[in-house]
Amino acid sequence: MPDIHLPEVELNIHTPKNTAEATIVENYVCTAENSPNIIRHITFDISGTALEGKFRTGQSIGVLPPGENEKGRPHKIRLYSVSSPTKGEKGKKHLVSTTVKRANEEVDGTFYLGVCSNYICNLKVGDKVKVTGPSGKRYLLPTNFQDFNYVFFATGTGIAPFRGMIMELFEQGFKGEAALVFGCPYRTDVIYPKYFSEMEEKHENFHYIKMISREDRRPDGSKYYVQTAIDDRSETLTPILEKENTLIYLCGMKGMETGIYWNLAQKGFLDYLDLRGDLASKSPLEWSWDEAKKLIKPSARTFEEVY
Repeated sequence: MPDIHLPEVELNIHTPKNTAEATIVENYVCTAENSPNIIRHITFDISGTALEGKFRTGQSIGVLPPGENEKGRPHKIRLYSVSSPTKGEKGKKHLVSTTVKRANEEVDGTFYLGVCSNYICNLKVGDKVKVTGPSGKRYLLPTNFQDFNYVFFATGTGIAPFRGMIMELFEQGFKGEAALVFGCPYRTDVIYPKYFSEMEEKHENFHYIKMISREDRRPDGSKYYVQTAIDDRSETLTPILEKENTLIYLCGMKGMETGIYWNLAQKGFLDYLDLRGDLASKSPLEWSWDEAKKLIKPSARTFEEVY
């Protein structure tokens, strides 16, 4: 396994107490044409700020929504994964993009509004917004990226960093194997479908796997999830996961990691995991779900970003 060399990054150049002003230059739906209007690609112009050229793909940008919460206090900064490559959206270092889901949902009878996500989704081209960053120093591509293969697991807007990472890899002539496993409830929820489909057609070493959970069923009647791709698409993923120089990145809702780690362990891919407690002394077939949830952590070969 080659050594992993992560780039040095600058952090928190602008903070909540010292925000920068950005201008919205793009705000468009980035799911299928007939999808509900809830997931959007947003691009900020940070020209003239100290942030210009400082964001790396995999980092996050902070947005400060205006107004106050129910307690009369100013809203807090919310972090959003950068979906543009390090050189900037469309190759312009002053443009930084992210992927945002409009947050309107009912949970146990209570209707929740995502203050910052809805604020961003409502912004129009030309609007000004207060931003901070960069944030994040580990969830990055190695500087020696050609030494590795990659498997990216994403659910929902967790795909944001992988858009930037995959752009960056292949624009720099990446020669290894890379696979993107993306999970969502319905086909209309697939994010950036045209870009990733075209990438798979163009590059033999890029594999695009969509796992749709609420439409089709697996042969045993269970649902397709990102973690089941380890079995369901084993003909593609196993040869990559077996390589000693493969790295895993996962991004999405908290809880997704346990299923992925569980399925990796069941298939014998233990090098991607850091097993705590007495898990290492037992066969994965003997683990309980609670043990897996508490005692499996990512190893140095696995990069995790959940929210």
